[in-house]
Amino acid sequence: MSSHQPWYHGNITRSMAEDLLSKEAKDGSFLLRDSESIQGAYALCVLYQNCVYTYRILPNEEKKLSVQASEGVPIRFFSVLSDLVEAYYKENMGLVTHLQYPVQKEEEPEEEPEAVSVPPLPPRNVPANESRESHADSGRAIEPSRPSFLDSYHQRLQLVDMSHLSEEHQKAIQDYFCSAVSLDADQVQNGNPTLPNLKKLVMTICKSLNSEISRTLPVLETVQKLVDQPQSPGGGRLRGQLSVDSSQSVAFRLEQITKLICSIEDKTKNAVFESVGYDGGHRKSLIPPVTFEVKLDSLGISNKMLLKVDVEGGKVYFKKSKDGPEDKYFVHNKILQLVKSQKMQTKLVIVVETEKEKTQRKEFVFNDTKKREGFCQLLQQMKNKHSGKPEPDMISVFVGTWNMGNANPPHNISSWFQSKGQGKTRDDTANHIPHDIYVIGTQEDPLGEKEWIDIVRSTLRDITNISFKQVATQTLWNIRIVVLAKPEHENRISHVFSDSVKTGIANALGNKGAVGVSFMLNGTSFGFVNSHLTSGSEKKFRRNQNYISILRFLNLGDKKVNPFDITHRFTHLFWLGDLNYRVDLPPGEAENIVTKIKQQQYQELLSRDQLNIEKGSGNIFLDYEEEEITFPPTYRFERETRERYAYTKAKATGTKYNLPSWCDRVLRKSYPMVHVACHSYGCTTDIMTSDHSPVFATFDVGVTSQFVSKNDPTKDSQGAIKFMNCVATLMTKSKTKFFIEYHSSCLEKFVKGPDGENQDCREGFIKVRFGTQVELTPIIADPEYLLDQHILISIKSTDSDESYGETCVALRSAEIAYTEFDVILTHHGERTGTLTGGIQLRTSEGKQTEKLYDFIKVGDDSGASKVLFFFVFFLSTNLVSSRGGASGHGAKDGGSGNMSPKKTGYDHSVCSPTGKTSSPVSEDGQPAEMFDNPLYGLMGKARCGKDQEISRKDHLSPSEIFAFPKPPDLDSDRIPPVPTPRNRSFTCSEKPQNPSSVPTATSSSSSSLQPQTFTKKPVVPSRSEGGMIMSGKPPLPMKNRPDPQPQLQPKPRDYRDSSELPCKLRPPTRPLPKDGHHETPQPPKTGRPLK
Repeated sequence: MSSHQPWYHGNITRSMAEDLLSKEAKDGSFLLRDSESIQGAYALCVLYQNCVYTYRILPNEEKKLSVQASEGVPIRFFSVLSDLVEAYYKENMGLVTHLQYPVQKEEEPEEEPEAVSVPPLPPRNVPANESRESHADSGRAIEPSRPSFLDSYHQRLQLVDMSHLSEEHQKAIQDYFCSAVSLDADQVQNGNPTLPNLKKLVMTICKSLNSEISRTLPVLETVQKLVDQPQSPGGGRLRGQLSVDSSQSVAFRLEQITKLICSIEDKTKNAVFESVGYDGGHRKSLIPPVTFEVKLDSLGISNKMLLKVDVEGGKVYFKKSKDGPEDKYFVHNKILQLVKSQKMQTKLVIVVETEKEKTQRKEFVFNDTKKREGFCQLLQQMKNKHSGKPEPDMISVFVGTWNMGNANPPHNISSWFQSKGQGKTRDDTANHIPHDIYVIGTQEDPLGEKEWIDIVRSTLRDITNISFKQVATQTLWNIRIVVLAKPEHENRISHVFSDSVKTGIANALGNKGAVGVSFMLNGTSFGFVNSHLTSGSEKKFRRNQNYISILRFLNLGDKKVNPFDITHRFTHLFWLGDLNYRVDLPPGEAENIVTKIKQQQYQELLSRDQLNIEKGSGNIFLDYEEEEITFPPTYRFERETRERYAYTKAKATGTKYNLPSWCDRVLRKSYPMVHVACHSYGCTTDIMTSDHSPVFATFDVGVTSQFVSKNDPTKDSQGAIKFMNCVATLMTKSKTKFFIEYHSSCLEKFVKGPDGENQDCREGFIKVRFGTQVELTPIIADPEYLLDQHILISIKSTDSDESYGETCVALRSAEIAYTEFDVILTHHGERTGTLTGGIQLRTSEGKQTEKLYDFIKVGDDSGASKVLFFFVFFLSTNLVSSRGGASGHGAKDGGSGNMSPKKTGYDHSVCSPTGKTSSPVSEDGQPAEMFDNPLYGLMGKARCGKDQEISRKDHLSPSEIFAFPKPPDLDSDRIPPVPTPRNRSFTCSEKPQNPSSVPTATSSSSSSLQPQTFTKKPVVPSRSEGGMIMSGKPPLPMKNRPDPQPQLQPKPRDYRDSSELPCKLRPPTRPLPKDGHHETPQPPKTGRPLK
């Protein structure tokens, strides 16, 4: 009833309601909208003195409506909204002012239906009663059109050539479509949807096939019994009965044969794998050894070498020729780290531990960047496989999207799942590495759900030898998403949800919209959205509205975090699909666009890409990341070729232009300070049945496990998370009070903070100070668990309990000391303000294990001066280092991270929670070649920008920065300096900070959560320790240096003795010295003070 009233605006957003009232600019203007916080409730918005006041209208148990007005005013109940609004036109009803001027609902322009031939909808499973009703309806609809229904089949019979068929089959087909089909229609009208005459026709046609099935099925069942492990006599008898029962439909019996053949293949493969001693490990398929041709850089001399990677055996062989001996190799646990040079994209440094327990750096140059990436991925797989960890801390995710153009796919679509084609693609050496999760989104998909899933699983089985498990699927008309996972993850995946949203004409048709799937993998939440947005170059604003609608109404993930839409509900959210954003150029530029595409001049076209423009303006996809596009536009091709774009279409109204565009995209958004690395983003070139090309993207993603504390619960100290000095700046004209809600899986329940104080109310903005300190108590205080957690924050109003902005803060940002944050607030995809404040964390005693994804680093080198690893290691254990905390996914624009990081020259496709990126910088600004010590963290410039670099250079003296190692016999009687605790800050601001003002922590810090400041003098190495610069002479290799003289004091600990390294479970080879000089000031391995 309310939907017909002009003042009722339905489910518009709060910010849109404020904009509409502001345009009226008259006291007493009002409108009604749906409440965002309570389903079935309404919000009455009233304008007074340029401020918007919101009153909730709540239904009681009898569905009577009442307004939550001022205290002391009698509550009145109304049956319908129109009576309620009429009553509040009167004065003194408890509102700030009486209702006077209703704000009319803006009429949306009618959307023209697309002139496309939509195929029949795929069959859906519906309850029996619904099925009966729908079939009865269809029967009544058929009755008036029965003559044309039969005539159409008569016409088709005249056109179809059946001369090659037997007389029996010809007669059966003609009898059915001339007369018996009308009998089936009568049966449907009377409530029997089984089509008995059609079944009779199929049985007649498949008579020979049926008898062949009866002969074949028992044979296959016999083979099945042979390979069945363990044998199931009851199951065998059941299958025998099925094979004998020839009354079953042909389709059912064919399905039985298909299942049997697949089962036989899978079980035979498993038996063969077990016979050769293959236990599967982290994966269920064998990766053959792969050999890479490289150049070895040693003392300025380049020699050709071969690197042979045996993932299954866990070894890397160093060979001088193809047929050379394989006597020199390194086992997986002796390969400590890979450092990818950013300056030279084909160069890789491998840090290995030699037999003499010395560390060496080996520099190799590959033939091209893809070969280097393939080598790194194989070694990462080798580390994962042989890590010995019961649960993974990193998985690989494939995300693919394809508008199929209502055409059946070609026979072979394997290139899509192998990331082959144009753009950023995988090297052939990585073909045999299967992903853990496959997410396939399709639009204009003509196939049935089961048929498409079978095609995908069969293709993946051919590529990987793995029978992937179906996690979930969701279909809306011809929009579909399918999620498959490796069998070993089946028990790790839980809380699976799926949903869909229609955004077609009047938001009622499903030809446009989105489907989504979400789930938990151990302790990490994933969300995937596949959308098909409105088409047409001129309809970008309609596409923006589609995006907002999907964001608001797609119901996925944990329902406990109700104030948050899907943007904040998941650790990792991937958005894929045919987003239909076009290259915004006039039609006359079509030929020029095609010319630029042929010349691969994509950047100029991408600068006019509507998605990039709208995203850059903050209208859509706030804080989402997209890998750089290096592939041609994926729409609109001539079918069966990828050589020509069909950018014109003849219509009755004239020629329509569809300029070549990047319609098909993959974007992602992750919580701050989590690991995400994109390894491929491109499109195929050999799948040509549609006018779109399939798009693929692959990611390495950090995950957490279901945590079990190793500490004694009786001795485990209680942890605490403190938020203080919070100030929110909100973009709103609402006149109300605000409070903060804190949500997290590490809290027993959400926590509501006290009301804030409104301090500054400028035009369209309000500043709210939350002066009271809020302390949250986590359910587990162990740092290994707590530092992987995040706090979701919602700023809510006291009058309507609606959210005015949400954000996320990573607890890892406060790992060392009190840390300030400055983050963006968003609500329903719109930026609504900012939140600043401080966070401090107290954890129990404990240490963090090294993550496998920290095995590969991105470094740089100067080329002019080489710093030996020995000295790098010396610095890493003795000098104060400062590490910046950039957002795991906000490294590019810093919009949603904790600290607003600046842009740097790093590889933004790799985001690590620790921020350990190898790129040390010397005083003259030239980066020296170093790598990150996994125990002591980042040695160089932090991910958050230049500010930390300035801060670090303020700490270091020139002798520290330019010191080079020298043989220790010059001054061997000097005692090496004692290791000192590190200053490590996650705070990254826009202004350089004074080093003395940066909060730090030491091992002797108390358990107090108040900020503390420490002053520390940098340790300056002596000549014997730091060495002197030897002009014109390269440093000696480690193995050629004379052994150092025995020291009276213990040497600084190196990370080779740390159990935190991946796969480093070797016990100490020598007892630790009992010297307090070494033990007292030594901080914990992770650099975190004992609380």
